[in-house]
Amino acid sequence: MNKRAKVIELPTRYATKLDPSRPAAQQISDNLKKAIMEMSLIPGQIISEAEVGHLFGASRTPVRESFSWLRDQGLIVTYPSRGSFVSKLSISHIKSAQFIRESLEISVAEYHCENGLSADTIDEIADNLAMQKKMTSDGFTGSFHELDDNFHGALADSVAHSGISRIVQREKAVLDRLRMLSLHSPEHIETLIADHCEIFETIRKRDAASARNAVRTHIRRVLGTLADMVERHDEYFED
Repeated sequence: MNKRAKVIELPTRYATKLDPSRPAAQQISDNLKKAIMEMSLIPGQIISEAEVGHLFGASRTPVRESFSWLRDQGLIVTYPSRGSFVSKLSISHIKSAQFIRESLEISVAEYHCENGLSADTIDEIADNLAMQKKMTSDGFTGSFHELDDNFHGALADSVAHSGISRIVQREKAVLDRLRMLSLHSPEHIETLIADHCEIFETIRKRDAASARNAVRTHIRRVLGTLADMVERHDEYFED
């Protein structure tokens, strides 16, 4: 997509008709956020309020409000006299989020090794991994991104401390656009699925040392992906 196109072109799953029973600004923000996170709007893409208003058939007020929310989330940046752009990927923020996420998810694994997984959590994760494995045999026709989120979410949700899952997901969100760039490789996805299986098995065995190593190896793969993606798509990054 031409990042300086005068009209934003989005697949219909993003440019949905607004529901008059719901706040327009929230709907616009949600759709644009999804498009940004899934890299349909690429880092550095110019994005104007007028174009978005035309795309969604919305007035200026809800569009301005949606842009304000997206700026607060660091997904767009506005420069005086230049306009608004999809924010670039910050290398320093990615490294910081990776460090925080690694620390949290190792603690989650240690917690489960000490306390054990509930039967419901075991069933939930086993079903999730079965769907991940089926995806490989089906030629990657499913959404690995969603299954990946649900796998990590199931482990974090079952920790008896409120807010852990929310923090994990917040830090994971910083890495989401980088993940979308890397998930085009079936080989990379197969590696991540194997990581998930190892994490699950070491936790089920309550082998804390092996679980720590499995989680650390898995989470640090993002740094290897980062170096490769910066080399391939330097224009998407800053710092």
